[in-house]
Amino acid sequence: MDVMGEKAALFGTGRNAQSAGQDETGEAAEEARQRLAAEAGDVEAMSVLGAMLLRRGDLDGAEPQLRAATAAGDRAAANNLGVLLHQRGYADEAAGWWRIAAVAGSSAAAHALGRHHRERGDEPAAEYWLRQSAEQGHTLGAYALADLLEHRGDDGAGHWMRAAAERGHREAAYRLARALDRTAQQEQEAGAGNGVEPPAPEEAEQWYRQAAARGHRRAALHLGAILEKRGELKEAGRWYLTSAKDGEARAACALGFLLRDAGDTESAAVWWLRAAQEGDGNAANALGALHAERGETQTAERWYRAALDAGDVNGAYNLGLLCAEQGRTAQADQWYRRAAYAGHREAANALAILLLQGGDTAGAEPWFSKAAEAGSVDAAFNLGILFAGRDDDESALGWYERAAAAGHAEAALQVGMARLREGDEQAAERHLRCAAGGGSAEAAYRLATVLDARRPPAPAHELGEPSHVKTECEEWYERAATQGHRRAQVRVGMLAAARGDVVEAARWYREAAEGGSRNGAFNLGLLLAREGSEPEAALWWTRAANAGHGRAALRLALVYARQGELAEGQRWADRAVSLGPDEVSERAARLRDALRQELTA
Repeated sequence: MDVMGEKAALFGTGRNAQSAGQDETGEAAEEARQRLAAEAGDVEAMSVLGAMLLRRGDLDGAEPQLRAATAAGDRAAANNLGVLLHQRGYADEAAGWWRIAAVAGSSAAAHALGRHHRERGDEPAAEYWLRQSAEQGHTLGAYALADLLEHRGDDGAGHWMRAAAERGHREAAYRLARALDRTAQQEQEAGAGNGVEPPAPEEAEQWYRQAAARGHRRAALHLGAILEKRGELKEAGRWYLTSAKDGEARAACALGFLLRDAGDTESAAVWWLRAAQEGDGNAANALGALHAERGETQTAERWYRAALDAGDVNGAYNLGLLCAEQGRTAQADQWYRRAAYAGHREAANALAILLLQGGDTAGAEPWFSKAAEAGSVDAAFNLGILFAGRDDDESALGWYERAAAAGHAEAALQVGMARLREGDEQAAERHLRCAAGGGSAEAAYRLATVLDARRPPAPAHELGEPSHVKTECEEWYERAATQGHRRAQVRVGMLAAARGDVVEAARWYREAAEGGSRNGAFNLGLLLAREGSEPEAALWWTRAANAGHGRAALRLALVYARQGELAEGQRWADRAVSLGPDEVSERAARLRDALRQELTA
């Protein structure tokens, strides 16, 4: 037990002990002075001398001084005599002296006596004495009382924890901050339930900061996390570093991630290694991922196994991913199952995909369901695909809606498409917006077509240059086009051509054509032909026709007919007849027959 508590003030004397930095000569002189006074019968000197010797570990020298001062009625000496006896292993005799000192008004003795009774399971007596100590302003007494009351679930714990924190107790400050955090989280969960995580309360942050400033490493970790979430990365890094240097593995791991995000993977690896060696599974996983990225699969596997040994089930999941990438399907199945049985939802989803790829649809479905019920958005989407493949559109839509509600863009697209088929354009638009906003190029294109259909006809401008203001549907077409959506690229090209921007139109047509769009190739050919580049146009029409575009084949037939290459013209006309549509087939048939007559004349 700490003789002097957190501060080096002698109990009940009002005097200060010598600081650790004072030279030995000064300490010896002070001890000699107190000894002379004690030998002359000065009770206070006996108490101070006994405390000095006790602090130094000289129990044999301290005991007679403390006993003499206690016999003369010095309560601080009675308390310190209790400490001495407790250190010797005489707990009951120590408690007797603490009781004497506590009754005489020693808050430190009341704290010690309360601790003694709690260790023996006598909580009523412990509460009585700890409350005596706390009400007299003793910091350790207030903290010990708060701890006892919190253990019992007593609402009064918060008051005394706050009192201890306000008096500078760092553990009390940390626990008060944690309690405030938990309360805020519970209120958020019981409140709106909008999925937005609330920021840590300002008061909690203040207490974390106070505890961290006094050297509490876990408080420094939590403070760093709050600052990182807020975007104050530099200060967050400083607190992580402080905590990590004090031995907090989680802080070392968090510091590693902060450094990695800043592009310093080498320094990140150093801190991850330190955390992993101290048993942090998250850091071991991070090291595994780092080595996997470098192609060092054996080292990666070793760290993933270390993460699993540390109790982090992500290690098993990552081992499954590593084996799957290497084509070791049986081992991947084994690791995925281990993680999935431990409740890892993404491992359950990955296992289901593995089974599905192997043709085991019946085996995949329950794992998709387990993962989806545990909250895996991807599993919910995959169940939608599974049921859609069985033509069970109702069940598929239910799972798509569930995934879409959690922000899955492709699921929102499927819901939007289903609502379009049902004729519910308003609901369709809402889901398509969600999907497009989530990055789905197809959703952006579909949304643009919905908006495009609502556009009124463009007004005729009688005078001056035609004006053009980009509409929302054009913006969505362009977003889809920039993401590589070929039909959107063709549509953007058509809009550009309509407003006379030939260069822009050609750019988009060419990009669509080079990506495999036959409509893009056909339209590019039309544009080039209008600009007088028919030979180049013919090249793009050939590409479009070979991809099954009937109008492109008809254009080629006309080109070759004009050039006098009747046999080639007839061949392309015949191709256009087979490709259609009906209107093209009819025109191509007439051209083919005319060319045949010309050839046989």
